[in-house]
Amino acid sequence: MQIHYLEIVTKEVDAVCATYAAANGVEFGERDAGLGNARTATLPGGGLVGVRAPMDDAEEPVVRPYWLVDDIETAVAAAVETGGEVAHPPMEIPGYGTFAIYIQGGIHHGLWQRRASPSP
Repeated sequence: MQIHYLEIVTKEVDAVCATYAAANGVEFGERDAGLGNARTATLPGGGLVGVRAPMDDAEEPVVRPYWLVDDIETAVAAAVETGGEVAHPPMEIPGYGTFAIYIQGGIHHGLWQRRASPSP
C-alpha cells in the first residue's frame, strides 16, 4: 500500500503549510487549481501532500489519504462490497489521474489511480 496523495482540508492553510515546512524541511508551492487550490509538497516516492481550504461552508476539516491503486473501479467496488459508502465516485483530474472517496467506519478514505501514460 502506498499513499499517493495526502489531502489536508483546513481553514488555516498557510499556518499548516508553515508548520509542516518547518518540521519536515519541505517546501509548499502556490495554490494548484487542479487540486482544489491546494498548496502541495512532494512526498518520498513521488506522491504529494496537499493542504487546502474547505470548498464550501459545509465541508469539514479532514485529513484524507488517497491510496494508490491499479484499477480504481475495482477498488471502489471492493470498498462498497466490504461496507464502504461512496462519497465521491471516480473522477479524472486532467494531468493527475483519477480519484474516488468512500467513507467507512466514519473515516474518509481516498483512492487514486495514476493517469495513463500517453501512447507512443
